[in-house]
Amino acid sequence: MGELPDLGGMAAWLAAAGQGSLHTLPLGERAGDERSPYSALTAFAIDPVYVGVDAVEDFVAAGGRSSLAPAEREALDRLRERPAMDYGGVRALKRAALSRGFDHFERTELAGDSGRARRFVEFEATERSWLEPYTLFRALHERGGEATWLGWEAGLRDARPDACGDAGRALARVRRRLAWTQWIAHDQLAAARRVAAACGVALIGDLPFTVAIDSADVWSHQHEFDVGVTIGAPPDAFDAQGQDWALPAYRWDVVRANGHAWLGERLAHVGRWLDGARLDHVVGYFRTFVRPPGGEPHFEPREPAAQRDLGAAALDVARRAADRMWVIAEDLGDVPSFVRDEMAARDLPGYRVLRWEHDDGRFRDPAAFPACSIAAAGTHDTSTLAAWWSDELAGDEQHRLTDVPLYAALRDAGRAFTPEVHERLVDVLYAAGSDAALLVVPDVFGSRERINTPATVGDHNWSYRLPFALEELAGAAGGARAAWLAGLARRHGRAA
Repeated sequence: MGELPDLGGMAAWLAAAGQGSLHTLPLGERAGDERSPYSALTAFAIDPVYVGVDAVEDFVAAGGRSSLAPAEREALDRLRERPAMDYGGVRALKRAALSRGFDHFERTELAGDSGRARRFVEFEATERSWLEPYTLFRALHERGGEATWLGWEAGLRDARPDACGDAGRALARVRRRLAWTQWIAHDQLAAARRVAAACGVALIGDLPFTVAIDSADVWSHQHEFDVGVTIGAPPDAFDAQGQDWALPAYRWDVVRANGHAWLGERLAHVGRWLDGARLDHVVGYFRTFVRPPGGEPHFEPREPAAQRDLGAAALDVARRAADRMWVIAEDLGDVPSFVRDEMAARDLPGYRVLRWEHDDGRFRDPAAFPACSIAAAGTHDTSTLAAWWSDELAGDEQHRLTDVPLYAALRDAGRAFTPEVHERLVDVLYAAGSDAALLVVPDVFGSRERINTPATVGDHNWSYRLPFALEELAGAAGGARAAWLAGLARRHGRAA
């Protein structure tokens, strides 16, 4: 699966490769079999599927893997053999393991008021602002068979204090288990961050634009969201019909009136546990593509002046956060020029993806990319360099590309994605004028596997696995990749 403690090991490999940061996809908890990390049921809680249960002291004390029933052992073997991630299967097994760990913690640590118990209570107090509504939402969800909050009885559906108070007391032990799980998850993330920091590697998270309609945040902030409509993307290169993400729309008048407080809270939370964040879909803070049922899709706000004003207020919140941590603004897609103007005014770097940087068919020179930017070979939503070069870059485009001096060595390379082509393309990326260069993991190894294909649903999405187990990265193949990247970093003055 890939677990929180693995981040430290991955950071150690990256340090050997001369790299300075490790960027994750969103870590927020998802429901059931939901695959997309951009459709979470919480903006704050870490998904328990990422908890390394073998590193949970209480699970080990309760018997660890030896406590697994035969059926659970068989399920684990099946999960490991699957070519794609079975999120629901992993979630069920880890929930059972963590429940055993909590039972032990409750009997021994909490009952004895141990030092660990006191640290857990301190976590509950420090994280109360999001932890209390989250644990109540999740406990109610469990009690109701995971039915959406939109169908709950009126008092709970509307989050009335009297109804929530009664339910909270009735579900106190379930909520404590959920809070303990989050304490374990955040503690593992903090430990991984310390390992990464000792290696000189920063951990950068991803802040989704919003959360699922059936989420703790929408339920507890109903005045800020309109669940009667959904948002998505207008027609673009990914989908000529546009995309419906089935996510809730913001009530921008309310959000603006409270100073984008929820965005500020999320950035502050990331800053307590990570070294920075990628601000997903930054154009959405300026204008959201709303899809009313049976109505005409449109941008909200509709007027460019109102859009610019709204987004500028959101970027002011991001700028204040950037004084304490990295903040990267994901500015890809159909983005009005004033969005990047407002980003530039606040020194917030956006993306420069090699394949998309061109004017009237002429590719831009990566050496001329602005310093305040992130040069990227691709993103989790694009094909890999291998697929782009051999399958997508038409012959005439390849010739236009090699008119740019940095690409000139590829003029006679042909369509085959050879190791030489791979190394030259990554060399171009590292030679860009951007302050940072970013590779998705498949492009480190020159493979063709995609992380996600937008506008599609299925097991092919969000199921990418490393070509080696983490422990094997230090071996010959992983060591060769590390040495190559370290050489690139030194040659282009990017060594961490």
